[in-house]
Amino acid sequence: MPLELTLRRAAEEVERGDLASVLRARQRLVGLVASYPDRLDLRERLAEVYRVLGDAAQAGRWTYLSEVRDEAEVTAFERAYRTPLARLEAMNWVSGEAGAPTSTARERLVGLREAADDQLRAELSVADDRDSSWRANALVLVGLVVVLLCFVVGAVTLVMWAYRWFTG
Repeated sequence: MPLELTLRRAAEEVERGDLASVLRARQRLVGLVASYPDRLDLRERLAEVYRVLGDAAQAGRWTYLSEVRDEAEVTAFERAYRTPLARLEAMNWVSGEAGAPTSTARERLVGLREAADDQLRAELSVADDRDSSWRANALVLVGLVVVLLCFVVGAVTLVMWAYRWFTG
């Protein structure tokens, strides 16, 4: 279905106002945003539908890059997607900062990407600290040796028991 026809049908469904129609409009707009992920106007229309449905977090998600946005919705979005990486993934923005149609969207994407990069660096740093501890590695090695010894002792005991039973 062509873009303009889909937009018109979604608008008509929202105007009807009943829940089933609004949910159909949401599905139409979700499909359009998936097909045209870098179109802010489609994201804003999807946010309008979420406002009708009373979902502030999703409205904030879809207007996050917009020039004009409701800060309470943005706060709800940030509360629902607690980390910068989760927010960046939820944005479903595929073309990177260079594909942003406005300077505001570009700045917000750059800020979000930098925060996500900082988050990943911090997580990797913690993981590196854990992995590089010689004490932790030695403890794991000792644990493996103990498990192996238990296995060997158990296997030898089983073989001796079976030999005695058969020769018996």
